Amino acid sequence: MTTPDLRRAARWLFAAALALTCVVYWPGLSGGWFFDDFPNIVDNADVQPQRLGVSELVAAALSSPASDLKRPLASLSFVANHAMGGLDPFGWKLTNLALHLLNGALAWLLARALFAASALRARPVAHARLAASLVAGGWLLLPINLSAVLLVVQRMEILANLFVLAGLLGYVGARRRMLERGDGAGLCIASLIVPTLLGALAKETAVMLPLYALLVEATLFGFRRSSGGLDRRILGLFGGVLVLPAIAGLAFLAPWVLDPATWVARDFTLATRLLSEARIVVAYIGWTLLPLPQSLSFYHDHFAVSQGVLAPWTTLASLLAIAGLLLLAWRMRDRLPLLALGIGLYFACHLLTATVIPLELIYEHRNYFASYGLLLAVVPLLLAPTPWPARVRHALLAILMLWWCAMTWLTAQAWGDPLRLAADLAARAPDSPRAQYGFGRALLDRSGPTPASPLFAQAYEVLERAGAMPESSILPEQAMILTSSLVGRPAEDRWWDRLIDKLARRAPNNEDISALGALTRCERNGDCNLPHERMHAAFEAAEAHPGKRAKLLAIRSDWAWSVLGDRVLGERYAQAAVEAAPSDADARVTLARMNIVLGNIAKAREQLLAIEGLNTGGRHDRLIAGLRPLVERSMPAAQ
Repeated sequence: MTTPDLRRAARWLFAAALALTCVVYWPGLSGGWFFDDFPNIVDNADVQPQRLGVSELVAAALSSPASDLKRPLASLSFVANHAMGGLDPFGWKLTNLALHLLNGALAWLLARALFAASALRARPVAHARLAASLVAGGWLLLPINLSAVLLVVQRMEILANLFVLAGLLGYVGARRRMLERGDGAGLCIASLIVPTLLGALAKETAVMLPLYALLVEATLFGFRRSSGGLDRRILGLFGGVLVLPAIAGLAFLAPWVLDPATWVARDFTLATRLLSEARIVVAYIGWTLLPLPQSLSFYHDHFAVSQGVLAPWTTLASLLAIAGLLLLAWRMRDRLPLLALGIGLYFACHLLTATVIPLELIYEHRNYFASYGLLLAVVPLLLAPTPWPARVRHALLAILMLWWCAMTWLTAQAWGDPLRLAADLAARAPDSPRAQYGFGRALLDRSGPTPASPLFAQAYEVLERAGAMPESSILPEQAMILTSSLVGRPAEDRWWDRLIDKLARRAPNNEDISALGALTRCERNGDCNLPHERMHAAFEAAEAHPGKRAKLLAIRSDWAWSVLGDRVLGERYAQAAVEAAPSDADARVTLARMNIVLGNIAKAREQLLAIEGLNTGGRHDRLIAGLRPLVERSMPAAQ
């Protein structure tokens, strides 16, 4: 095949990959909202504004509960989706798929640019254009990336990596210009700074762009000038965009990470997290290249935390595997620079989420960019001349691609229906409390809930099993207690006993606190009749642990005020919630309204002034407009 024919074949191959991606993902677009979609989108009124004024857009941009940095770009994209189609998830998922395809196009262009640049230092990649199409096409179809596309809230990840891919593409092109023509330094700088800043507005993972560019520079360009020798401009660039920010970031994080209170709500410490993540990062490699249904189960809360280097023994094996891969990358940096680069990009991608920050241990979508690094390392090896027969290598690559397509398509089928998805995830992760709870919850939702439905009894069986699992949250018990009250059935004593015992044994996590909130709202709204002594015991158990969670305090305040009618206690807890989260304007509104009822108008005015101080860009205009008249009308009466 001639060179022009190969180029045409490569273009057609990538076009076919784009079309195939649409086909395999299409069944999943008809699914519903899932997991973190609810707090970030469905239950977040700020991304569903009735008008698109400046204050509404600012409020939406700063509304995400997912991060202190608020990820405004992603939230504004949610506003756009809502404006176009309301809360029908199909259009939102279709937008994610379109962005994934756009990222695929950038990944294709980047692979071509990287393969061309690698020829400056080593033997050219065999069939480079075809290899680039296979890398990008395979990446589009990888099953491990499915949750990043079909879980709407992970648009944050997709958008952030759009800027990462664009920035790397710009950087590689600019460095080629610097070496070939002597210009392009300005484009190098812009390619690292602008996409990093814009991408960080979608998700913090974009801040890794300068590190990725450093790896590209080290493996493909060698910090060289066009005339030979080190290019001090490039060294200075990375000093400014990577070294100094990294030092500042570590200095900022260190006191928080080293504070034992930071880890109270987790079932791991800093040390056991690092040991566990070694196993996880190695496991991700298998999940990416040789995925199995039980591996890609979305829920991984049943993962056993490493307690030592040999507990379990796979911890040491994983540490040795990581060291071996990094050593391989170092040894191959001249002969096979793309292998070294791919390995480096993979591990660099996990530095943010798999090291010292106390995030949850495992999420598949964290491999959205990391998986690209793996394919950069593996695909060229399977195409390059080696002692292995070409037919064997090409057949292996074809089998992998077909397997990825089949796995992604089958998983997308499950994502197309909430109950089918819940059943599929429960089957993939039978030991996961979250997966089993999700299945039970989906059965309840599909049943009505109507006790006469056969799904109703099945739901309780699944929830009983989920609640009895080690380290499960109180969500299964909460679901059975709440549903029983709604349908007029008595709650079993063992559900309350187990709920309170769980809260007493360990610090409540976000799921536990949300469950207490659901019970409180149900009783406050008059839909449930729950025993006050049991609720009191649950709150006491939850609050007995070190560290004050603002959301828990706010829920206790709501229960005391609205359910018990104890306004003094309710106001006291509302004050504690504000002290625990001073920037929470909603908590301040609640405290102000309580003080108005209690006649403490001066305190209510203090909260109004505090909210006005938090009103960046008019984001709290709506809250202030509702609160100020209440305060002003109450002031003459107070005098």
